[in-house]
Amino acid sequence: MRPPRLPWRQRGAALLVAMLLLSLVATVASAMVWQHWRALQVEQAERARAQAGWILQGALDWARLILREDSRNSQADHLGEPWAVPLAEARLSTFLAAERDGTTGDDGGPEAFLSGQISDAQALFNLRNLLDNQQVSAPDLKALQKLCTQLGLDPQLADRLAQALLDSTGATGNIATALLPPQRLDDLAWLMPNEPDLAALQPHLVLLPSGRTPLNLNTASRELLAAAVDGLDLGGADRLVQARQGAPFKTLQDAQSLLPAGVQLAAQRHGVASAHFVVRGRLRLEQRVLEESSLVQRSGPQVATLLRQRHSLLAGDR
Repeated sequence: MRPPRLPWRQRGAALLVAMLLLSLVATVASAMVWQHWRALQVEQAERARAQAGWILQGALDWARLILREDSRNSQADHLGEPWAVPLAEARLSTFLAAERDGTTGDDGGPEAFLSGQISDAQALFNLRNLLDNQQVSAPDLKALQKLCTQLGLDPQLADRLAQALLDSTGATGNIATALLPPQRLDDLAWLMPNEPDLAALQPHLVLLPSGRTPLNLNTASRELLAAAVDGLDLGGADRLVQARQGAPFKTLQDAQSLLPAGVQLAAQRHGVASAHFVVRGRLRLEQRVLEESSLVQRSGPQVATLLRQRHSLLAGDR
């Protein structure tokens, strides 16, 4: 016997309920698929971040090893040593991320490229030198003023930097002008609001956490040599640079013998060796780039990491 046919109204209600149930099931299924896809993306990103961090840590350890070996072979640091040779971008492998098809091989994962460089932090003007026993050091302030003049900047910028460092020590006793002690050079960027001034001066400066450090005459630029050595002009600094290219200075006396009469070096402000270096690593993984900058201090055979900064960006950005 055939079942009785439902009235048109009841059949319409049943169809509407079925459509609602179908829509609900489709919505729940879509949400589940999206959550699963999102979880996979997060997991892959976390794994890539961790693996990239391991590689950059390995690059830092490699740089520390080079600096440690260098300390055993030489008492002076110059640009002809192995640590000063940058590592050009080189392909590592494609193991950093899971292969799309689940197989092992070069076809499944993105290519990874690593580059790096070690630079001498004591080839720059250390702003900590502006203070000596919680007072402004007149010779170092004069050197920074001279550097600003050579770069076409206002020499009063040096006075503002010295005053900001002095205020951060609390030596002035003025609570209203007291500043937090700067930890990085970027903490003093507000004193250089003009972008051209910042771009011109910042590459010549460094803010080391360990206090006063001498300028390395083997690695400093001619502008810094002329600024840091009282009585030396850019022509004399050029002669020093040319001389060290042929024979790096092994002692401070080697550099002193090339200076004009009346120009004297000071062991407190000048040197031929360095204890602080900046290690930069750059890992490029498809369209993502991870960069790390580390400040290390070498004391005999020990190389300790003082500061580390890491940031990511898209390939092509600087």
